[in-house]
Amino acid sequence: MSAPGPETAVPVRVRVAPSPTGDPHVGTAYQALVNLAFARSRGGIFVLRIEDTDRARSSRESEAAILDALRWLGLDWDEGPYRQSERLDLYRSEVDRLLAAGSAYRCFCTRERLDEMRRENRARQRFPGYDRRCRDLPVAESERRAAAGESHTIRLAMPTEGECVMQDLLRGEIRREWELIDDQVILKADGYPTYHLACVVDDHAMGISHVIRGEEWINSLPKHLRLFEALGYEPPIFCHLPLLRNNDANRSKLSKRRNPTSITWFRDAGFLPDALLNFLGLMVSSRAEGEEKSGLDQLVDGFLLEDISLGGPVFDLDKLRWLNARYLREDYDAGGLADLVREWSMDEERLARIAALAQPRLETLGDWGRLTNFLFVDAPEIEREKLAVKGLEEAQIAEAFQFMLWTLEREQEFTADVIQGHFRRLSEALGISLRDLTRPFYVAMSGETASLPLFQSMEILGPDLVRARIRRAIEVLGGISGKRMKKLQKRFEAFG
Repeated sequence: MSAPGPETAVPVRVRVAPSPTGDPHVGTAYQALVNLAFARSRGGIFVLRIEDTDRARSSRESEAAILDALRWLGLDWDEGPYRQSERLDLYRSEVDRLLAAGSAYRCFCTRERLDEMRRENRARQRFPGYDRRCRDLPVAESERRAAAGESHTIRLAMPTEGECVMQDLLRGEIRREWELIDDQVILKADGYPTYHLACVVDDHAMGISHVIRGEEWINSLPKHLRLFEALGYEPPIFCHLPLLRNNDANRSKLSKRRNPTSITWFRDAGFLPDALLNFLGLMVSSRAEGEEKSGLDQLVDGFLLEDISLGGPVFDLDKLRWLNARYLREDYDAGGLADLVREWSMDEERLARIAALAQPRLETLGDWGRLTNFLFVDAPEIEREKLAVKGLEEAQIAEAFQFMLWTLEREQEFTADVIQGHFRRLSEALGISLRDLTRPFYVAMSGETASLPLFQSMEILGPDLVRARIRRAIEVLGGISGKRMKKLQKRFEAFG
């Protein structure tokens, strides 16, 4: 079983399909750029699809932020946005076809039973996937239990023998043993599809010719090809892009745990859309010169997917700063730059929120800069001595920073009230007064021991800048060793 061959064999229709579960990620922009450049170079269509089937985490606010970020970068789509949450009837009808054909089955296993199975599999070092207990249930029993209202999911029945042979444009032939592929849940108990079913059904329904996505989906490709086959669909051509990497010794995966990753952060920090798009374009093609200013038109001209290097493009923030500086110096005269700064810094809504915080502390307008400057810069200077709190060791302060960082990485609702609640709970868990706990955070956010109200300031800064400043404060304190980090992780999980 494999996908078709050369990249130009069919009329080109491609898509980018972000999930609206957080801030718009720079990796989404990278994938959108590759898809858009390929479509434009082949006279094709670029589709935007919103994969919002995770009801617990998806939000319209996140979706709006994604759309705004793509527009800001000039990554305009030809069709969409299509929302998977508006296509549920289509997915369910296809599941019915799979059930009728015996290509899928109902699974009545409870969460407790599945958890116990996983524990036993780990203990016995067995295949970690589902043990297919419900796969051989008689059809009549399965239908009776479903009709009686017993909670269940729908699983895809995978082959248990032989190999799945797949083709990838960048990697060539890829093989996986079928017996090592799990019987994937394709319809959840709440009636919503999982990613695997929805993306396959949508790619077929939307006539997607090339699926160009991140390499993290390679291990899911056998499941997707099996779905294409079971539903009688012709599979598209697959191209799995290397992930963006940090500029560190290990070339680790770009992650918000280590670096700013939100497009919103880059916009708020004063990067130009043309510079960021140029920077992403330089990482797309191995033909591009590393220090060349170029736009989308130059990337489209002669674009080939095969030019993408498998090594994994390095997201070097210092290089982006250098490139952004060239745009600022070379593309604007003094008047144009003044207009640009005014437009960037004077967002009316944001300015009003800052003014509301600063007003009670202003004696003259000259105080404005001193009070609010930290809200307009990439990162304030942090002096180690200012992070000190009487009665606390530096290690305790670093731990508090790390615990709050982990907490905020999980938080979807980034408001002052929510942030304050997290500080109160952490204060109680660590046995540190709220005043002592917040003191070093004032310094991490503003560079000063006293500043505008902390929780409201953190809300205005936004999650990416806040996390980046906390990480910087931990570095100023000397960092946390890997061994100690593991112990902290266990303590953090124990907090609940």
